[in-house]
Amino acid sequence: MKENVVIIGGGIAGMEAAKQLLSLGYCPIIVEQSDRLGGHVGQWHKLFPDMTSAQDLVEELKQSISGANVFLETGVASLNRLKDGYSIVLSNGINIIARAVLIATGFHLFDASKKEEYGYGVYDQVITNRDLEHWFNTGDDPRISGKDIKRIGFVHCVGSRDLKAGNSQCSKVCCVTAIKQAIEMKEKFPGAEIYCFYMDLRLFGKKYEDFYINAQQDYDIHFIRGRVSEVGENIEGKLVVKAEDTLSGKPLKVTLDLLVLMAGMVCNPRTTEIARMIHTDVDTDGFLRSRNNIYSIMESNQPGIFLAGACTGTKTVPETVAEARAAVLSIHNYLNGAQ
Repeated sequence: MKENVVIIGGGIAGMEAAKQLLSLGYCPIIVEQSDRLGGHVGQWHKLFPDMTSAQDLVEELKQSISGANVFLETGVASLNRLKDGYSIVLSNGINIIARAVLIATGFHLFDASKKEEYGYGVYDQVITNRDLEHWFNTGDDPRISGKDIKRIGFVHCVGSRDLKAGNSQCSKVCCVTAIKQAIEMKEKFPGAEIYCFYMDLRLFGKKYEDFYINAQQDYDIHFIRGRVSEVGENIEGKLVVKAEDTLSGKPLKVTLDLLVLMAGMVCNPRTTEIARMIHTDVDTDGFLRSRNNIYSIMESNQPGIFLAGACTGTKTVPETVAEARAAVLSIHNYLNGAQ
């Protein structure tokens, strides 16, 4: 009989792990709280820096796990240690016994309404990166569709690198996501002026710097180094954004038709609930703590509990997929007694 491996989370980390486990002869069981697989990537339009389709990636992964057991709209009610493994009771009442569990619960986006100075939820013309991705995919958002949009702003680091918001960490992908979305908006509104307000541009991945240069040279996107201090509305109903251009040392005021807030990554609250069930460590940044942050990223402090993707911190798509593959190798070694 094939051995069970429970995967908590059906995003790209969970699906890639299930794919690899199937190839090794295991029986992966995906437990996903939402009504679909794909996680955040499943809600995205295009992926940087190659502008490939996010939906194509998700569909490819779905097809590759046709032999896996998948429970949608299902949570973990309890997770208890046994002598040799774990008893996982699902919210639908099913009890699964497995010697290995992979936590791949991903992240949440920061609630942009907590940054009141940016006006999210106050002004109709202020949206988030997630709202914009939804519009790219569906064309359904009255704040954008059918509007004469001539000036667009993007605010980086919303809820990231921000002690007042309780998150001092960099979300790693916000800068390059803003560049990607700015390019897509320039393609939708060729005559629009687009501004990116940033603290520091942190472009970690392969071809990201080229992507940034391309945004300036080929799409004429303006990058302004300075934190936005205030967002208001004038009598014409236009947004007025106040910031300081720290490179020139001068205050700046720009009138916009649309402002996009790049909400950063924070830990999924469901992840910490699961961590409490099995006494898995949580790090100072709120994400799960790996056995160590250099050599054992995919291992927790509990035997048989493995980690992959953004449950341990902010990750790009390539990093998430690579961690899922590495976690499966660690699980395989663990189940076969290899050290």
